[in-house]
Amino acid sequence: MDVSRFHAAFFEESREGLDAMEGGLLSLESGGAGTDPETINVIFRAAHSIKGGAATFGFTAVTDLTHVLETLLDEVRGGRRVLDRDTIGVLLSSVDVLRGLLAVCEHGGEIDAGALGAARAALDALLAGGKAAAPQPAPAKDAADADAGDWRIAFVPGPQLFLTGNDPLRILRELASHGEMGVECVDGRLPPFSEMDPFEAYLAWNLTLPGSVPRAAIDEAFAWVADECEIDVASVPAASAPEPAPEPAGGPAAAPAPATAAAPVGEIPVPAARRSTDHDNSIRVAVAKVDALINLVGELVITQAMLRQRSEHLDPVANEALLAGLVQLERNTRDLQESVMGVRMLPVDFAFSRFPRMVRDLATRLEKKVVLRTHGEATELDKGVIEKIVDPLVHLVRNAIDHGLESPAERRAAGKDETGTLTLSAAHQGANILIEISDDGRGLDRERILRKAAERGIAVPENPTDAQVWDLVFAPGFSTRDEATDLSGRGVGMDVVKKNITALGGQVEIRSRAGEGTTVAIRLPLTMAIVDGMSVAVGGEVFIVPLGMVVESLLPAPGDVRTIAGEARVLRVRDDYIPLIDLATQYGLPPSARGEDAPPPIAVVVEADGRRLALEVDELLGQQQVVVKNLEANYKRIAGISGATILGDGRVALIVDAGGLAQSAPMPVAA
Repeated sequence: MDVSRFHAAFFEESREGLDAMEGGLLSLESGGAGTDPETINVIFRAAHSIKGGAATFGFTAVTDLTHVLETLLDEVRGGRRVLDRDTIGVLLSSVDVLRGLLAVCEHGGEIDAGALGAARAALDALLAGGKAAAPQPAPAKDAADADAGDWRIAFVPGPQLFLTGNDPLRILRELASHGEMGVECVDGRLPPFSEMDPFEAYLAWNLTLPGSVPRAAIDEAFAWVADECEIDVASVPAASAPEPAPEPAGGPAAAPAPATAAAPVGEIPVPAARRSTDHDNSIRVAVAKVDALINLVGELVITQAMLRQRSEHLDPVANEALLAGLVQLERNTRDLQESVMGVRMLPVDFAFSRFPRMVRDLATRLEKKVVLRTHGEATELDKGVIEKIVDPLVHLVRNAIDHGLESPAERRAAGKDETGTLTLSAAHQGANILIEISDDGRGLDRERILRKAAERGIAVPENPTDAQVWDLVFAPGFSTRDEATDLSGRGVGMDVVKKNITALGGQVEIRSRAGEGTTVAIRLPLTMAIVDGMSVAVGGEVFIVPLGMVVESLLPAPGDVRTIAGEARVLRVRDDYIPLIDLATQYGLPPSARGEDAPPPIAVVVEADGRRLALEVDELLGQQQVVVKNLEANYKRIAGISGATILGDGRVALIVDAGGLAQSAPMPVAA
């Protein structure tokens, strides 16, 4: 059988296992000494799974390293070693080396022999001379008293073992790799050929191994099938080891014994059924298949909208059954699109989970004390958005630790706790996704930023506000560091962060207070989704305003509209003045397109980026769900437009970017 077709699943599961190991180790470190048995078991099982898969596919380097890693973890699991900070550091380094080895196995290339040798040497040093906990009474003998006898193993697989993806032959091969093994097949449960089920396990084995084999190695071989079989491991005198083990009752030719029959010596009755696992409840699907499904559902939504528009002219009495069917189709289409869109959504923890390790390593390197807090990890984002936002987040987190947070001595002198706090949060805000990176450090130095901007010839507005000063850090080549280090100081980074976020159609802003800390807020609009929108007519064209941003719509009285500074207009809404934007002028439509006899314009009040503004339109056409298409990918980026959609009659309607309009709108003043 060609096992290479299973490589992709192995590499993906192995990466998930390494993430679980890293997360568990960091969790144990943050809680002090490693004493949580369940977390330690999770780490051990991940290492054992990677080792077993690597051995199956012949990835020797991965197998050898995970074997040593597994031995150390088994000592921790058995209470023979304390998992202190130094040991955790060695284990984390080994996880990094394993990631590199898996990348080489997957994509080819040269193994980093230096890193591999260093990781192996560190593990061997811990195993040879590391500090161990007080000795615990062992349930069975160790290799130290191997000359006292041999191991006898009764291995009875459960009937459903094959259905779990396990193979007894692999287990026997792993046991044989530890020493010369005696094997006796027990076929007492084998039924007549006509009654045999090829998917059921009938055979059992009585095995012998030399006493020099550690008991832990035997337990490891059966770790993943412990719930699917019955195992009895016993130490027997060396003289009696060659004697054949007792055969199950009934002999080789007997029919399967009933479940209530007495089990033979050294064996336990076989379990009746396989236990279900969490893996039974999920499947792996290629992203390309999900994208194709989402595109097809989008086309279905457009077709459904077209049918609804065409049906508006039908006689409701003569076509009652047809119209009722179309209503049901619309309801089913909405349910389908919501379900399908949820398939591609991932919790933001997918991105946040990589930062605890990075914060730990960077804080150690800079000799700072940092605690990382996360909020809104369950907030779901499109997989494509998460993948593209990771790099900007990495740079912002590094900046917060390097520039924002002070050293312990500086924090004590400022009357703060010597441990700084870095916070990552995510939340849905209307039609946007808001991600914030906050620290309680020194904050931005306004005068220093202005001085550095002047030195580098960066244009600065006259009497700039704090927000305008903070924006200077996004200028290409800007840095407040006098000397460059391998972490910062070259003026490369923040400009790339803003460029990448802008490319996603998002916005980034900075809030800071001296001595209290800094917050970087990232707002990302929906770039590919099916959303509810309000369709409006402007200058003979149809535009879509995302319904999540709409506050209200009203018909302004002539006295409610005023002009300020000879150009900008504001609208009075209940004793408050907000910017009023004529969408026809904004998008270059001729003012005469409205016609002289047209009714007065309508104002649609929207809220975006914490600001309200009014959009002047000709008519409200209704509410509908629209498929958002990326306009930039098919044409180019247009200010004030976040995307496009196809209407039921085949026309293209542009989607209003209220957030972009709010940023460019002038601030109103009281009249």
